[in-house]
Amino acid sequence: MMINPLVEKELIAQLNKLSDEQQQQVLDFARFLAMKNPVGVPGKELLKFAGTISHEDAKIMLEAAEENWGQADLKSWCE
Repeated sequence: MMINPLVEKELIAQLNKLSDEQQQQVLDFARFLAMKNPVGVPGKELLKFAGTISHEDAKIMLEAAEENWGQADLKSWCE
């Protein structure tokens, strides 16, 4: 697959604005996206769990996610 020159130019411009750590996160995410056989479960298999989390538990999880936003270890996704 070839890189779109316009996308490549914009991507490099944006990467140059990021810290080394942020650049590594972008690289880790790109590697994850490029995986031929991503690990996971199709969404339709998760439908059986819909509505099984209480409102209170969902609120706690949402608050934890918002508090830790941007701190995900994307490297672990690619292993």
